[in-house]
Amino acid sequence: MLKLKNRPLILNFNDRVRKIFLKFCYFLFLLVLLSCGSDTSKKEKTTEKTPTKSESNIKENTATKTILFFGNSLTAGYGLDDVNEAFPGIIQTKIDSLSLNYTVINSGLSGETTASGKNRIDWVLNQKVDVFILELGANDGLRGVPLKETRKNLQIIIDAVLEKNASTKIILAGMQLPPNMGQDYITEFKTIFPELAKKNELYLIPFLLKDVGGISTLNQEDGIHPTVEGQKILANNVWTILEPIII
Repeated sequence: MLKLKNRPLILNFNDRVRKIFLKFCYFLFLLVLLSCGSDTSKKEKTTEKTPTKSESNIKENTATKTILFFGNSLTAGYGLDDVNEAFPGIIQTKIDSLSLNYTVINSGLSGETTASGKNRIDWVLNQKVDVFILELGANDGLRGVPLKETRKNLQIIIDAVLEKNASTKIILAGMQLPPNMGQDYITEFKTIFPELAKKNELYLIPFLLKDVGGISTLNQEDGIHPTVEGQKILANNVWTILEPIII
């Protein structure tokens, strides 16, 4: 009699334990499932945000254009305490104040002639250039280099720029020489720049040193290289031609 009475009790107890255990397993499985879903959601949101930042950076880099100044000690800022005081640096400050997407590269080298410029032009053109400002020839004139050679070297530089990128806008900086070089020589030298500009359809700065050349208060002790104030005037001479090109 005892065995018959106890057996149903034992069966009922086991059923209850089994049901409780099954409910616990189901609850645990539900928690795990919800947790995985939350992590997946976070990962998906993170993945969605990453490309947006990357695309934004690409657009910013693409928008930036380059203005390269290729010249001698006038461009390099010879004798100045800070290269940014040279006219290319002043131009960059002007561009930044107008929030224009242009970066100025100063590729001026003291003592540069058209011959040495011709030899390094390919290296300079390894970067993309949107506006190329050519300021060479003064050292040729001061050294009495044959004018045919100066003209030929400038043409080679112009050809190299356009061959690299036909859409590059070139500004040629005109130069003049002091009277002690001989009248015939200085007259022919002066005509090289407008003639090359016309032949190649370039923009021309008639005389880079306008209102500075020969004025002692605007030049350093050597009488050749502009002071900080003189460089500001050079920057204005350049900006007159450059502004309508980039704005």
